[in-house]
Amino acid sequence: MSTVKRAKFRAGSIAGAVAAALLVAACGSASSSSSTASSAASNPSTSGSASSASAAGVAIGTTKGPDGTYLTGASGRALYLWVADGNGKSSCAGACAKAWPPVVTKTTPVVSGGVNTGDIGTITRSDGSEQVTYKGHPLYYFIADTSGGTTKGQGSDSFGAKWWLVDPAGAAITSGGTAAAASGSSTHTSGGGWS
Repeated sequence: MSTVKRAKFRAGSIAGAVAAALLVAACGSASSSSSTASSAASNPSTSGSASSASAAGVAIGTTKGPDGTYLTGASGRALYLWVADGNGKSSCAGACAKAWPPVVTKTTPVVSGGVNTGDIGTITRSDGSEQVTYKGHPLYYFIADTSGGTTKGQGSDSFGAKWWLVDPAGAAITSGGTAAAASGSSTHTSGGGWS
């Protein structure tokens, strides 16, 4: 009989320890997300992931790379436009939005580094979230760009249309630092996007 009581006591102790650990983890997680979200709004180079930046405001800045100066978001991650988008609407949902997460915000984005506040806007996505736009182009991250300075999505044809970095003038950077609009070679597709 005493062995059964000891086994019940041990099981109760383990369950209590697990519950306490979960409570501590949940509390730590909540406070770190709010500090990451605050940091995302105030400093693009130290902000968290795309999802934590979307919890509050997002900071839009710029960085210089081999393809020229382009827009960045959370953690200095590259921002892209998609040629399939048109008329100020996002055409990227479902599997597309998982590979190319939209830049979403709940407050007015903070800008720096040559980004013009007047060029920032938002559109309402089909799920009700507010996606950040720049000169009317909905903005996206690329899931394979896991840190600042990475531009693995540049020129991708995924989901049937090209993905391009965005320069501070709002034009697609199509290659080697030459922006489509700046070079005069930009054309609008029938969907209203850049090609």
